[in-house]
Amino acid sequence: MSDVKITAEPRSEFGKGAARRVRAAGRVPGVIYGHGAEPVHVTLPGHELMLALKTPNVLITLDVEGRQELVIPKAVQREAIRGFLVHVDLLTVKRGEKVTVEIPVQVEGELAPGGGILEHVLNALPVEAEATHIPESVSVSVQGLEPGASVLAKDVTLPSGVSLAVDPEDVVVQVLQPQAEEPEAGAAESEEATA
Repeated sequence: MSDVKITAEPRSEFGKGAARRVRAAGRVPGVIYGHGAEPVHVTLPGHELMLALKTPNVLITLDVEGRQELVIPKAVQREAIRGFLVHVDLLTVKRGEKVTVEIPVQVEGELAPGGGILEHVLNALPVEAEATHIPESVSVSVQGLEPGASVLAKDVTLPSGVSLAVDPEDVVVQVLQPQAEEPEAGAAESEEATA
């Protein structure tokens, strides 16, 4: 898991106009909360934050006026069309503290010959892990699975110190029966005419 250092500046102006000015300056408005402390409103450098958020559940060391805060992104708002960052909520964590996060599911292997259609029921698996040891992803093998088969959350191998934060019987991926293709009406009529 990567640890990124970013310098944040306190924010005292609020509202849409203030947020627009912050974004126009290449920064992103955000809020830091957790451990019962008062929320701290900050602005963060847009480009550095965007690069950091490319890693799921990245651990960020924020420098806010010389005070170090260890945080993870809890909610990230992006502009719908262009995808640029609009706002970020950051949760304060401590080393050794357990947090609940969602980690991406990576699928490996090939379905059985003649297979079926692989459906991802959960693209991310909710787990509980130590804040400084959150895995970047988990792997699920679908090698040789046939239609009707599924992989449940309890079947996923998790790294040491990581536990499920979801019902163990929840389906992660499943193999669906392929739909039989119906012949086109025109093709069926032409077959009847030649018979």
